[in-house]
Amino acid sequence: MFAQDNQSLDESSPLYNLISQRIRGCSRLTFAEFMDLALYCPQLGYYTRQREKIGAKGDFFTSSHLSFDFGELLAEQLIDMWQVLGQPNPFTVVEMGAGQGLLAVDILRYLERRDLDCFSALSYLILEKSAAHVIEQRQRLGRWIEKGARIDWTTIENIPESSIVGCFFSNELVDAFPVHLVTVQDHQLKEIYVELIDNRFSETIAELSSERLAKYFEFVGVDVSGYAEGYRTEVNLAALDWMDAIAKRLKSGFVLTIDYGYSATRYYNPMRSGGTLQCYYQHSHHNDPYIYVGEQDITAHVNFTALQLQGELSGLQTVGLTQQGLFLMALGLGDRLSQLTLTEPTSSEDLQNRLQRRDALHQLMNPMGLGGFEVLIQSKGLNADIKLKGLTHD
Repeated sequence: MFAQDNQSLDESSPLYNLISQRIRGCSRLTFAEFMDLALYCPQLGYYTRQREKIGAKGDFFTSSHLSFDFGELLAEQLIDMWQVLGQPNPFTVVEMGAGQGLLAVDILRYLERRDLDCFSALSYLILEKSAAHVIEQRQRLGRWIEKGARIDWTTIENIPESSIVGCFFSNELVDAFPVHLVTVQDHQLKEIYVELIDNRFSETIAELSSERLAKYFEFVGVDVSGYAEGYRTEVNLAALDWMDAIAKRLKSGFVLTIDYGYSATRYYNPMRSGGTLQCYYQHSHHNDPYIYVGEQDITAHVNFTALQLQGELSGLQTVGLTQQGLFLMALGLGDRLSQLTLTEPTSSEDLQNRLQRRDALHQLMNPMGLGGFEVLIQSKGLNADIKLKGLTHD
């Protein structure tokens, strides 16, 4: 049970009223249903409202906010993938959850400058739930759209099966999928639901809402039933459905997933008895999802074992799993650091810019921070002995 204070829960807000009505209509919601409304309710949810969420004025930042280098290095991997695929035209890159569009800008700008043939073959699709983000993305990508570049917005449902030759990629997307909360009670797996008590969001424990939750732990090879009483954690069923949907639409190419997370055995270690759920509000984090509803981000770490296993069931093969720092170093991050010291700065402003960029590059590869993120690359329709540039350190 989480503590709540009156200042951090606006009972007059439309989102609070909507969620409360949903609970009253069925007595309780699964946490996944609550989290989905809190984050994605049209016009009211955290990701769908028109407010600044990412960056210095928001609640968190991503790798693409640090510097253009992240997007450019990722573009190097896309060029490599295009070549491995035999330089197809169109070469379709599907960015899932493009946020403010910063990463797309850095990728397109670099491809246009670095490899015009690859850029000319490129078809760039964006899958984005937030209408506010789509507006921002269209503005940022306007100059390429005006020049006739193949850039479009769609949904996964509107992409025909076995139609994509290219790469589906995401950066810090899966961690924001709605998760079920489960707990161990009397040596049995139970589910944590959200109910209303005295007009406040509160937790209650009952039977599992779906057999898939029990089968999930069998699927990833972990038995939590013998864990200590009160052990609680998350199950991301949405990630499995997402991976299956992507695999069905990929004819030949790659799935590139970057996020923070663990293998199943690390994720569901008995010592991690409180799970991984975190909330981000104005660059501070805590673990109470029932305050600042619609005003804060809610995330959970990613179970990469589950993504790999589901991918294999859906026809993908794992090309490699590595850390972001190693991945970016293999793509040339170290060379970029070296180049910063090859020439003398031309002014105090130039020196300051170099220092800021060097700091950003170090953050991108810091194993205790962004550099410790996991990078999973899967493929379909290709030989098992694929060699990719970003995995050459393996």
